[in-house]
Amino acid sequence: MVGFPPFFDRTVMARKLAKSTVDRFKKRLVEERERLQEVVEEYERELEVARMTESSSDRSPEPGNAEASSMKLEYAKELSIEQNTLDLIGKVDHALKRIDAGEYGICEVCGKAIPIERLDVLPYSTLCVEDAAKIR
Repeated sequence: MVGFPPFFDRTVMARKLAKSTVDRFKKRLVEERERLQEVVEEYERELEVARMTESSSDRSPEPGNAEASSMKLEYAKELSIEQNTLDLIGKVDHALKRIDAGEYGICEVCGKAIPIERLDVLPYSTLCVEDAAKIR
């Protein structure tokens, strides 16, 4: 849910970013989302090719041998990378919703401005450094 925490005092509202700055970050986020979506699609294509190759009886290793274990490990690694990429897409989408709600650049926990330097590094960040450190 986009919005401020219920305990947030709107009278100490963080400064809003200039429209040109928000537009610049929105452009970066949209481009990042497109790039990440392409990565997911490529993983899915590669996994499908691997599945088709593995299902071929002449290429499929015996279930208990080292090659089968290696293939399973590789498959699990690819799924993990894909899931991490999907998680990043979710963060990007959330940041884009905050832009649309006029809340981009404001920490979701404390309501303070997220430093521009942090947004430059992590444009999908919705927490200031202090609150992000508390969650780790």
